[in-house]
Amino acid sequence: MSRIMLRIAGMAVLLGCAAVALAQTEFSADIVNDKEADKATKVYFGKDKIRFDAISHSADGGGVILNMTTHTMTVIMPKQHMYMEMSPQQMENRGMFDFFRTGDVESACTEWLNLDENKGGTCHKDSHETVNGRETVKYEGVNAKGEHSAVWLDSKLRFPVKWQGKNGGGGLRNIQEGSQPASLFETPAGYTKFDMGNMGGMKRPQ
Repeated sequence: MSRIMLRIAGMAVLLGCAAVALAQTEFSADIVNDKEADKATKVYFGKDKIRFDAISHSADGGGVILNMTTHTMTVIMPKQHMYMEMSPQQMENRGMFDFFRTGDVESACTEWLNLDENKGGTCHKDSHETVNGRETVKYEGVNAKGEHSAVWLDSKLRFPVKWQGKNGGGGLRNIQEGSQPASLFETPAGYTKFDMGNMGGMKRPQ
């Protein structure tokens, strides 16, 4: 479970440096980090929920579901046959929801600059480019810490399909547009809820 959460948190930080748009079109894709191309993460975008599954051969299975309406997170743990729910108050990285905000792909700088880490920074639209067959709008920005980043927003998905920042870059591969099954964003039947009170000992609830 810990490896899954660390992978998702790391991916969120990477995307968070520049992403500003909530996808209006449902789709699935593989998130690939340029430095670890063999450790992809599968992402599914529903209407108001997003699921991440680690698909690397070294991952321990499971996934993370983000509810963009309630700002809650559910961690699915297949090996333990359990799940864990976390409220905004229980999450250290509450900012992981910030990068999925609705925006105009042709005028995204305003929302980028509204993110806490970017206030006081700069942003500008650079150009229109084709990335892996997708029409995109490239933006470049400098956050409040002086760190430069670039992002390519898909004109149809209204979500980044490529990004580059201080900690590296990455992008989306194998994009498949279409409605996502509701079951992807639900807790599997028969799973036991993890007791947050036993977090330290990683014990099953009695």
